[in-house]
Amino acid sequence: MSAPETPPSSSDQPWPVRVVSQKLSAWIAKLGWVWIDGQVAQISRRPGAATVFLTLRDPSADLSLTVTTNRDVLDLGAPELREGARVVLHARPEFYAARGTLSLRADEIRQVGLGELLARLEKLKKLLAAEGLFDRARKRRPPFLPGRIGLITGRASAAERDVLSNARRRWPSVEFRTVNVAVQGPTAVPQIIDALKVLDADESIDVIILARGGGGVEDLLPFSDEALCRAVFACRTPVVSAIGHETDAPLVDYVADVRASTPTDAAKRIVPDLSEEQRLIRQARQRLDRAVVGFLDREAHRLDGLRSRPVLARPQVMLEQRSADTAALRDRGRRCLDHRLSSAEADLRHTLARLRALSPAATLDRGYAIVQRADGHVVRAAAEVDKGDQLRVRLAEGELSATVDGS
Repeated sequence: MSAPETPPSSSDQPWPVRVVSQKLSAWIAKLGWVWIDGQVAQISRRPGAATVFLTLRDPSADLSLTVTTNRDVLDLGAPELREGARVVLHARPEFYAARGTLSLRADEIRQVGLGELLARLEKLKKLLAAEGLFDRARKRRPPFLPGRIGLITGRASAAERDVLSNARRRWPSVEFRTVNVAVQGPTAVPQIIDALKVLDADESIDVIILARGGGGVEDLLPFSDEALCRAVFACRTPVVSAIGHETDAPLVDYVADVRASTPTDAAKRIVPDLSEEQRLIRQARQRLDRAVVGFLDREAHRLDGLRSRPVLARPQVMLEQRSADTAALRDRGRRCLDHRLSSAEADLRHTLARLRALSPAATLDRGYAIVQRADGHVVRAAAEVDKGDQLRVRLAEGELSATVDGS
């Protein structure tokens, strides 16, 4: 016979706490048994107690769950289990109504060995490479002289000292904004991702250095985390990876814009050497001085060669020649003009003589006269006039009036 159905809750008929606890337990139990991958953040083994308490943390997020298991289960699957180890366990969720807490009850625990971890990393490496996170074409070159450098590293670590001391030795005025985080353990990845977001949002930061000293493969696992690799890929600011020693190669090295073999190498790659730059500037100035002096010498020799030419050595020769040519042309022009004027004068005299020979005035000068009627008609015969006509007589000098009184 089934249990009676609980009526819906309302303000008039609220559910008791026990009913809510029962319903929560029922809903949570529906998940059933699952396989879980995580990192052990804490182990609590109480002497004489058969139950072991674990805190299982997500390597890529600030999330954790409590796990309970039998000591025999732990000793069978992972007898050497320590904090920070990666495990795979088979568990089901349980809700403890008395305390109102949720935990996982594990019946099998397997510690992930180094070989399996490396296999997982190789698989993740191929996945990220296929998505283009390792593409060299998208990698950005850090500025020649960054105004301010962001540094993510462990607090008071050797990596921090190496980066700061070497960078300031090379360029004393370089500025840093340092964010100290956990660089190993279950809290490392979330803290590093948060630090990346903070520095990437800072407009004054020109480049970010992610630095950590050497360590074992397990110690460097946070820097091969998928979430961290994607966070580095998403940064707008160039990121330099300086993790471990030269032989270490976590996945973040492939995603970062620049890979440095050590934290000291990161300082050398990011910050130029002031003394070396000054030496290069001196060399460049010397080359420039030599180039300018050489150019001036060549041009001076060229001017000397030009000045030694006759046209420039005695420039008055050209002027004298042109002056002589001008004088000859002037004389030639004067002669031509005189000849034309003389010829024109002779022609004018001849024409004037002919004109005078044909002019009636010359005839009048010889004693002749011109007789004209009153209408201006020249009288050539006596029959052309009648008695009493008025006539005009033109002489060589002056004129007379006459009246015809007979023929």
